[in-house]
Amino acid sequence: MENGWDKSAQAWLSIIGEGGDFSRRHVLDRPMLERVRVSGAQRVLDVGCGEGRFCRMVADLGARATGIDPTRELLKAAQQRGGASYVEGRAEALPFEECSFDMVVFYLSLIDIAELDQAVSEAVRVLRPGGHVLIGNLNAWITASQTKCDGWERDADGAASMIIDRYLEEYAIRGRWEGMDIVNWHRPQVRYMQAMLNAGLHLVHFDEPRAHGLPDRKYDDTPYLYLMDWALD
Repeated sequence: MENGWDKSAQAWLSIIGEGGDFSRRHVLDRPMLERVRVSGAQRVLDVGCGEGRFCRMVADLGARATGIDPTRELLKAAQQRGGASYVEGRAEALPFEECSFDMVVFYLSLIDIAELDQAVSEAVRVLRPGGHVLIGNLNAWITASQTKCDGWERDADGAASMIIDRYLEEYAIRGRWEGMDIVNWHRPQVRYMQAMLNAGLHLVHFDEPRAHGLPDRKYDDTPYLYLMDWALD
């Protein structure tokens, strides 16, 4: 299935810039970087690195960052901006030797990957014993709400309700916004948890971080992002 990223690359570069979008800049960046810091990871692989923004942030902590992505236009932008090593490739077949990294990061990229179990298996293969898999992701209720009417419907009085549909299933959804047209994957939370547990990982940290650096805190009423830090025995 064509996931749309090749055609959406320019739109993404316009949206993300160097500062990042709301989800990254005001919610996930700070706690994700803190997990990298406390882990002591020196070799970090960012799977689905896109234009390389998080790789550069990891490198600023003093770690050696490597980014991998299948979208050539995004990789070209990453290489032009520098700060890390960038490799073309897919999460399901990482072109690295076993035990190559102290941490593997999926920063809002697991929702783009069709073969979840293979991606997790590959992450574990290239991870050293005692290493970490760090995940930033969308809550499953938000991906389950995108299948009908863009997730909302209104009654006769104009009151809005969110539609949660087919939550326990796993299926592709097409997201369209600001020139983007890509395929994401909805999975229930249990699907992600079981994939990690089946791969021999154990959970060492979980958070649904509050937004920061904003004049209002509306996000905190309905937070739709979380992070997980899993370790390999």
